[in-house]
Amino acid sequence: MSQTVTSSPQAPTYSDGGMDYLVTRQRRFFTVFLPLAAFTFVLLFPFYWMTVTTFKPNEEMYDFSHHNPFWINSPTLANVKKLLFDTAYPQWLLNTMIVAVASTFIALFCSVLAAYAIERLRFKGSKWVGLAIYGAYLVPPSILFIPLATMIFKLELFDTRWALILSYPTFLIPFCTWLLMGYFRSIPYELEECALIDGATRLQILWKIVLPLAVPGLISAGIFAFTLSWNEFIYALTFISSSEVKTVPVGVITELVDGDVYHWGALMAGALFGSVPVAVLYSFFVEYYVSGMTGAVKE
Repeated sequence: MSQTVTSSPQAPTYSDGGMDYLVTRQRRFFTVFLPLAAFTFVLLFPFYWMTVTTFKPNEEMYDFSHHNPFWINSPTLANVKKLLFDTAYPQWLLNTMIVAVASTFIALFCSVLAAYAIERLRFKGSKWVGLAIYGAYLVPPSILFIPLATMIFKLELFDTRWALILSYPTFLIPFCTWLLMGYFRSIPYELEECALIDGATRLQILWKIVLPLAVPGLISAGIFAFTLSWNEFIYALTFISSSEVKTVPVGVITELVDGDVYHWGALMAGALFGSVPVAVLYSFFVEYYVSGMTGAVKE
């Protein structure tokens, strides 16, 4: 009596397909490294151009027939000196830092309370309230600044830092609230139920349980709010007129352009120095930022 021996199916190998496109060095070069290199070049080239232009003298900046536009032959600090000592750039930088930090804290405080109330208090229509708050973020700032300007004038806040500190949260709070809503949703509700049984109040639960667990989400929302406040242009241009109260985005554009004459060296120096604080902030908290974003959108 003959017996038929059946062999168990073998696991697929990389040579049969599947992840083979990542195995060979040639395919890995064209599918992974080459696209990454192109993306990195496009992303970092503006910063390289700003750095080169910052330390390049005027004769090299305009005479491309005798000088390489992508390199510096005779570095100079004249553009940096013009920016720091011939303009109010240090004051603009201080104004930008104060406005960005203050508006970020206000936005985070309001967003934490709103997001926790919408996600945890379970009142009727809470989801519609959340959608309405996020819908407010979609309103263009170019439309909002018209009624805001009327309020700023009536409150006598025009040409002060408070005009920006109080107006920036109008577009920071909606997105931060939506972001924190998603992150609070990922925190187990059973932790709060146990705390309620033990007699804890809602504020105690928020302060001692929810917020420590939501640190990545708070950092993510904080970085987002700080970046938007730091780079904001329309409100700062509309509500500020004095040079000593201007922020970096407005001051660099309005004070370093004389009619049709652009002081490119000082302009690029201002843009380069203005982008350093945000880049440093991202480099320190990039892991928390990514985890906060993924925690907000995974559900």
